[in-house]
Order: sequence, then structure tokens, then C-alpha cells
Amino acid sequence: MTAQQPDLRAAAQQLHDAGLCVLPIKPDGSKKPVVPWLQYKVKRSTPAEHDTWFSSGKPRGLAVVYGAVSGNVEMLEFEGRALALLDDVTEVMDASGLGDAWAALMNGWVTESPSGGLHCRVRVEGADVPGSTKLASRLAEEHEYTDEERQRIREKPNSRIIRVLIETRGEGGYGLVEPSGGSVHASGKPYVRKTGGPDTIPTLPAEVMDAIRTVCRMFDALPVPEAPRTAPKPQDSLPNGGVRPGADFETRADWADILRGVLRPLTARGNTTYWGWADGVGGVKATTGRDPAKDRLWVFATGSEFQADMPYSKFGAYALLEHGGNFKAAASALRSQGYGTEPPRRRLASVPSQPFADGSSALDLDHAPDPQDAFEGGPQLRTVSSRPELDITNEADGIDGVLALMGDGRLPDLYKRSGGPCWVYRDDNDDPVVQQLGSDNLRAYLADNVSSFIVKRNPVTEELEEHRELLMPKSCATVLGRKDWPLPLLRGVVTSPVIRPDGSLLESPGYDRATGLYLEPRVPLRRLQPQVTKESLERARDIVLGQVLADFPWVEQSDRANFLGALLTPIVRAYFHGPTQMVAITATAAGSGKTLLKDILKYCYGTADTAWPENDTELRKSITTQLYGTGSPVVVFDNLPNGFVLKTPILSALLTGEHWGDRILGATGKVTMRNDRLWIATGNALRTGGDNGRRVLWVRLDPDCPDPDQRDGFRVGDLRPWLRANASTLVAALVTLVRAWLAAGAPIVRVRKGDYSEWASMMAGLLHYLGVEGWMADDANARNQDDEQQEWSLFLEMWRETYGAEAVATGAVIKGLPNHVPRKGDEPPSANQLGIWLKARQGRYFGVHKVVMVVDSHRKQNLWRVDVHADRGTGRHES
Repeated sequence: MTAQQPDLRAAAQQLHDAGLCVLPIKPDGSKKPVVPWLQYKVKRSTPAEHDTWFSSGKPRGLAVVYGAVSGNVEMLEFEGRALALLDDVTEVMDASGLGDAWAALMNGWVTESPSGGLHCRVRVEGADVPGSTKLASRLAEEHEYTDEERQRIREKPNSRIIRVLIETRGEGGYGLVEPSGGSVHASGKPYVRKTGGPDTIPTLPAEVMDAIRTVCRMFDALPVPEAPRTAPKPQDSLPNGGVRPGADFETRADWADILRGVLRPLTARGNTTYWGWADGVGGVKATTGRDPAKDRLWVFATGSEFQADMPYSKFGAYALLEHGGNFKAAASALRSQGYGTEPPRRRLASVPSQPFADGSSALDLDHAPDPQDAFEGGPQLRTVSSRPELDITNEADGIDGVLALMGDGRLPDLYKRSGGPCWVYRDDNDDPVVQQLGSDNLRAYLADNVSSFIVKRNPVTEELEEHRELLMPKSCATVLGRKDWPLPLLRGVVTSPVIRPDGSLLESPGYDRATGLYLEPRVPLRRLQPQVTKESLERARDIVLGQVLADFPWVEQSDRANFLGALLTPIVRAYFHGPTQMVAITATAAGSGKTLLKDILKYCYGTADTAWPENDTELRKSITTQLYGTGSPVVVFDNLPNGFVLKTPILSALLTGEHWGDRILGATGKVTMRNDRLWIATGNALRTGGDNGRRVLWVRLDPDCPDPDQRDGFRVGDLRPWLRANASTLVAALVTLVRAWLAAGAPIVRVRKGDYSEWASMMAGLLHYLGVEGWMADDANARNQDDEQQEWSLFLEMWRETYGAEAVATGAVIKGLPNHVPRKGDEPPSANQLGIWLKARQGRYFGVHKVVMVVDSHRKQNLWRVDVHADRGTGRHES
């Protein structure tokens, strides 16, 4: 051991003189450095450190850190099990024009590892060394399994045990070098220098090393799943033993003909042919014949029509090169060239009359289109078996046939609602839109989904021939003119998982026959566990409450609770009946976070943003447009003017009804729609008036600082980028909160809230279960947000204090309370005007006071008094 120490120090000095960064390695077979080594990824070790490491008399090994710290040196490693490939790799290198570079690499500094592998070093010039990469691997053979791997196979039979064949040590990686030996390696064998040394490392341009790595990757033998767009699955045989053009082409075609002008063969070894670009630039870029069972084209470089590292069948390659990936057009062209057999021609009969169904069969797997049908088939209608055929020679039969197809569920993605057939699609903003069909829409749909034809007699042969024809526009108008259609009923569009009325979770995109809802997710849906665990519930609470909502400047805890209730409402909207209050998000100043709160809803569910209209007529039109045309579950009247008063009977009618009826612009009939949206209004210092005070749920923000938009230090940083990256996680967290509540029995806390009691009680129970208190606990503050409520409460309170229970005339009230009587403008009302106002409000409580009319038959006039009533907790939780 004493004799070895000078050799290690001398070896370290030789490595250092060659510009390499040296590390000491533990003599325990772990191959780990003796010292913390991360700093040596960027700082080269020094001779003084080498003296400390290698002159202490302790046994240890040597390693080199690869990458920029060692002068851009990279190591290419052939495992011992891969040495049988070395001759094949060398031949392909020669055929690629890389022979000289490969020879320089293999005759530079090469080390034999204790396992029999080869470590070859190269200095890369012109670009950074990439990170360590596995270039070629294969599945392990059974006799190679370790005991641990055999146990893994027993536990998970489908596990893949992989053996690396060729890999690199690049930027930030290290590898052992000679004369390391003894206990440094688990085998006890040493690292042995085969050729050269640190001072003979060859230098190669970066593009040459890229080409060498590409050739090595061609020897990867791990199975890769095939994609239908590059290697279509074989289709069923045609009747009577017929062969499809694609299948026939796969058998008869030659790769040289398919790839002519794109790739040219360079060399072949065994069944494998190696190809380069047709223009002769560069070396080997692709292979064919690697797998004798499936002859596939593998392209290992970009710069062509082919996607790199994907297997292409002959038919897939032909379809891509000649028809832009259109398999149907490719099959048609191949049929015209003599590939495949002509499918037997059959006569199509008229579609018989069929009884109507509820349309739910549109979801049945038996009616699902076969994705393989798009790969092949010429212009003959009958080659696409999943597409219904319809004889429209007779117009009446054609109309009956369309209705029969609807009733049989063979027209997918068509639904009905008040107004007629419709479909759902995403607009340019990726928001769901419900499109009511006109004649042109229905005709275009039938053109895409039904093979309609007319029968004509050939004047020469007297044979009946079928000719492609679309349903006439007047026939489409006749279908749409009916009062009912045998289609699934579309009750609404949702953009996140929702709770069905029976408490189950709707999470599969598309139409749900149980509820009539169409799920068009706003964000990718996360896979949810079958059961909600305590850990997942706590994580969901932390995401929602501990991160997303943590830093908003809520005025009271009720404001946070109210917003969380609003945020959860779209998920439980189908679980309860009745309307919801409008959520008014207001603040003391701009930049407080109102729009961020709105954006949380937008990123989770999507929002339909609209400006507040100029008058009630336009407001009604705007509401109808949102309910009838958009699919977003949240509608936002955004950025209302500062101090805006929500006071209109149109809004009052909207917020108290489960349905909304109106005449659609350009239509003569009236339609009725479910009022299933969450209505939001945002603005600074918002107020309510009229009867809308009790119809609004307040969410108030007050940052209590100048320039609130300059605040910083939030837990999630900038919320909008966070939402863009984590919206699906947030939706999953919200759904988890609701599922946990359901699993606990969906407890409710009784809340008296008039039309909103069912919703309010459910959300009170949900929030109480989540430990969020304050839901609707701001009635006093809410009343303060209502100008009329506040004005009349103070007026009646002063009236009672001044006159007690005495009945007085309106003139006396005006004279006795000149500073408190309500005004219209700057002038106090006349006695007659005040009487009219009192009549409109008699019997209604403002706080705990109400005005009562007393008829004075003697004086022939109406007198008024104020009564007091104990507030029994309207809107409060009941124990």
C-alpha cells in the first residue's frame, strides 16, 4: 500500500497537467468521492488538495469530473455486455464518414473498467458538453437478474429490467480512472489503461460528437410503443378475403422506393439498413429492419418530415410523405395504383322508420367510431362502416331517416335544449360555447357525419348507382322546424368535475346521460383517488387556504368564507336547487386584488366577462346572451364604475329565479333557460339599492395602505403565473374539499336566507366542515353596503326615538326630522311624496323597524307610526 501512494499522487499530477479535475474515491466499492464534491463541478481541484488526498497513506481511488471544469472533456462508455456491438458500431461509423473521428476516439485515452467495459475520452470543441446520457439499452435477460430484480418481477410481473449498453459521462458527471484498484471497485479488480493517456485525449468538433452519439443511439434495443399516426394498427380483413391497400403495400413495397429523394441507403448489417440524407450531407440518420418481426423506419435526427425516435411503418411513411399523413387519401391513392383488392359493392336500402329513443345510446361503445376507419378507404361510401348511410332520394324519407338516426343515437355530439338542436364547441378563447343549429349548421353536420346519397339509373347500363348528395337546405329547415327532437337533453355545460344530484362525482369529459350536463374541462383533469384520505384533505386545504387565498386583504373572516363558498359553488351547483346570490367583489382602492379573485374563478372554471350595459333593456339582452350562448359557469360584470349602485329590477328578477325566459335576438319564439350560473360583479366601493341588498353576497378587500398594487412577499408569488401552471392542481384541491364533505355525510348548517336557503345551508355546512367560519356572517355590514337600507334604517330609528309609537302625519315627520328624512336629490320630499314612499315600504323591516299606516277616519287622513320587532336571526345559522 505504501508503494502505491506515490503512484496515485503522480497519477493525479498527470491528470491535473492535462487540465482535468481530479477527485479522491472511497476504497469501499461504492465509487463515491471521499470529500463533498459538488463544488468541483465548477472549480478544478488543486495540487495542494491532491497532496492532502493522496499523501495520507490511506488507500483510495482516482476519478475525473467531466465537462467544462476539465476543459470540455466527455467520456463515452461501452459496458462489458456491449463489446459485441463494437464491430457493428465501427462499421456504421465508417459508413457515416465518421471513421477517422471514431478511430481517434478509440485510440486516444481508453481505459478498461473492472467489468470489462471501455471508457473513451474526447475533448469537445465548439459547444458545451451535454449532460450524462444513456444512448443505448436493452431489456435484461433472465440469467442477468439480481436477487432484488427477481423479487421486483415477482411483485410486478410487467416491470422492465433494463441494462445499459452505451452511455456518456458529460457535464457534471465523474468517472473512475486508472490506476484505481483493489477495494475501490466492488469486484476488487483494477481500472487498466488500454491506450494513450490524459495527454492524448483527441479533440473533435461538437457536430462530429453529435453524429457519433446519434450512431450509438441506433443500437438502442428497448421496445417503444407504436403510435397510430406513424404505424397504424392492422385493420380487419375485407369481406371475402379482401386485402386493404395499406396492408398490401406493407407487404409488397420497398423502402428504397418509399424514401427516394429523402433518404439513401449507406450500409447494411444483417437485417438492418442504415440511411443518410438523400443530399449526402451528414452520416447515418435512420435505420430500417432492426426488428425482423416489424420492419420499421427509425429516424434519429430532425430536419425532415419524420418525427425523430418514432417507428414508422411503410404505409405510415408513405402517407406522411405523399399525403401529409392523411391515411384515407393514401389508401385511396394506393388502391388506384393496384394495391389491395376492390371491396365488394353492395346496394344500400332506404333507412326504415325507427321508434325514437332518449338519445342516450350516443354514448354506447357499440356506436363509438372506430379510429382505424380514418386510415384507409377510397371514395366509396361503404368503406367507412361506422358512418351511417342514408338514402335521401325521396325528401320525406330523408327527413324521416335523419330523425331515425337521431333517435337511434347515431348522430354523436348533437343535443337539444329549449330552442332546438345544438352542439358544444370551444371558441378562440378556449371557452365552451353552445351553438344553436340553423339550417346551414345542420347540413354541415350531416355532411360530416352521415353518408347520404341518392339513387340514379345509369342511362347506358340501366344499373342503379349511388351518388353522394347532401340533404337539401329546405329539408334541414323542416327538421329544425319541429317542436321536439329525439336527442339527448342538454341541461348545461360544466367546466370542472361536479357533484351529481345523487352525490356521485361527474369527472368524465363529454355528455353525462345521468344529469344532461356536458363536461368540457377548463384545465386538464387530475386523476383522483377513489377515497379522500386525511392527508389529501389537509393538502387540499393548504393549497386553497394556506396558499391561494392566504394573502388577500380581507376586511373580515366572513369575506374569505364568502369567496371560498363562491369558489366551491360551481362544483356543487348541480347538487342543489334554487338560485344563488350575486357575489360582489369590492375594495377600497384599485389594485387591492379584485381582479385576482376573479382570475382564480377564470383559471379554474372559465368566466364570461361582460361590461355593465347602459340600461335595463341591454342588461336583459346581455343576461340572455350569456345564458343562451356561453358555457362558462361564471359570468362576471367586471370593473364597474367606482361607487356603482346595483339597483335594477332586472337584476332582482335574475337573482331570484331558477329559470330565465326571454326572446332570442332574431327569433320569434321565447326560450327558457336554467339560471345555473354564478353571477359576479367587481368594482371599488360598490353599493346596492332597491331590493338587491339581500340578493348580494359581499366579498370585501381593504389593503389599508397606499399603492396596494405594489405589495409583495406573497406565498405563491405572482398569482397569475402560478394559476397558469397549477390551475389543474387547484381544481383537484377544490374537488377534494367537496368530496371529503360528501364522504362525511354532507352535513349542512341550517341558514335562513329566503330563496337562497338551500344553497346557503349547504355551503354553511361545507365550510363549517372545512373549519372555515364566517359564511354569511356579515349581514350588518351587508346592510351598510345598501344605500336604501342604511338610509331608511337610520330614518326609522330616529323617528321611533323622536315620536315613540305615536302615529303622526307625514308633514310633522318632515318638520320634526329635517336632517334624517330620505331625499331625492338635495331637496327634502313633500308631505305627499313622503306618503307615497311610506306606502311603498309599509310592512317592510329596515333593521328592526317597520312603518305602519294608521287611517285617521276623523281627520280623513293617513297617519304613520314606527313599530319595533325583535330580529329573530334572519340569515343566521341555527343550532
